[in-house]
Amino acid sequence: MTTTELVNGSRGGTDQAVDLSVLVAELLSRSIRYAAISYVDVHGKSKSKVVPVGHLADAVDGSELFTGAALDGVPQEVSDEEVAAVPDVSRYFVLPTHPELAWFPSTLHYKGEVFEACSRGILQRTMASAAELGYTFNLGVETEFFLLRRDEQGNLEPLSAVDNLDKPCYDTRSLLRNFGLVDEIVRAMDEAGFGVYSFDHEDGNGQFETDFGYADAVTTADRIAYFRLMVSELAHKHGAIATFMPKPVAAQTGSAGHMNMSLADANGANLFATDNDPRGLGLSQLGYQFIAGVLKHAPAICAVVAPTVNSYKRLLRRSSNSGFTWAPILACYGGNNRTNMLRIPLAGGRVECRAADSSNNTYLAAALMLAAGIEGIKAAADPGAPNLDNMYLVSEEELATRGISPLPDSLGAALGAFETDSLALEVFGPAMHKSFLEVKRAEWDAYCAHVSDWELERYLEFF
Repeated sequence: MTTTELVNGSRGGTDQAVDLSVLVAELLSRSIRYAAISYVDVHGKSKSKVVPVGHLADAVDGSELFTGAALDGVPQEVSDEEVAAVPDVSRYFVLPTHPELAWFPSTLHYKGEVFEACSRGILQRTMASAAELGYTFNLGVETEFFLLRRDEQGNLEPLSAVDNLDKPCYDTRSLLRNFGLVDEIVRAMDEAGFGVYSFDHEDGNGQFETDFGYADAVTTADRIAYFRLMVSELAHKHGAIATFMPKPVAAQTGSAGHMNMSLADANGANLFATDNDPRGLGLSQLGYQFIAGVLKHAPAICAVVAPTVNSYKRLLRRSSNSGFTWAPILACYGGNNRTNMLRIPLAGGRVECRAADSSNNTYLAAALMLAAGIEGIKAAADPGAPNLDNMYLVSEEELATRGISPLPDSLGAALGAFETDSLALEVFGPAMHKSFLEVKRAEWDAYCAHVSDWELERYLEFF
């Protein structure tokens, strides 16, 4: 067992047997004294207990107990026995801001079994069902985020004062003026084995994207959970705010979390790739069937991949200085066409979901997406012809002719679809399905009851 094997998380989507004495010696040799035993709540936020490295074996045996009732989306009563976070000791990440601490992704257990409502467990369970059919679900996520700061009056502004172009996308100067922090982020990703292959300044002032290698979905979801924590801590060190809020600035492009998906066989061969696609997009029949399944469940999927009130201020046709939002508004697919919910990039062999944003719980998002795709494969479903034109400009009459429906326009509408979707209930299980709805409905109800500054400015002396 090498440091690389442990750090890069490349061993697959299930917890692996590791010689703990070797692992502990490895950690101590790197001056790592503590282990953060971490899992995520329903929002995808890291929750942890920290143990000295010498007590890591106790955590593996289930000694680190948590009161689920104290957290969002860990459905327990205060009278229930605690859940235990069991670390996946085949992978860990060392926070650059806290090099004495190793962060271990963990799966919640209850009474000796994987807890039904554990986000990571739900994805592992869905991955296991796909594996029974001979499929591994590979996932790559494009991470977008804003780096901001507060001025003397407390107002938010881009981290760099010169990051002020009307169209800053890919701008070299804007990237270089923020390069110190961005470079630290990218170096930390590479040290953790992410395999970063590009990064850039995105379309909003203070907005950035990093792109790294795909992996099985559990590994990618572990990386995203760590990534958010790591970026936030590095930004804090610089006196900045790193936000994964999908739409922090009304007139700027929002932050997506595009999910790039494919299935592989037992030998790792990409089952979505083909040189013989009559539709000319480089996608196999299996890939099109997967797309059909996702489109069938698109409204419910939106509740999970775009899970906040703010998410639906990104899923608009227009509302940014640069013109279109680049975000989908319709449940449709096409080739290298960013106006579809599902895009097949030029190289083919993968499907990109563009409705996903930077705020979702990647474990839950990946689980529901995979289950929907597998359902399409089992049904040998066909998504119809790809949409190659600008879908923002297609008339309602033409959309009706093609059988294309709009995506939900609010969190409330998406939750309504999620509640009635039988596949969502099957994937999440009754406890997490109910808990997800309760947490997110409370969020939606609070938003609807809130009186905003916009309302006061518009109506206070209007009548």
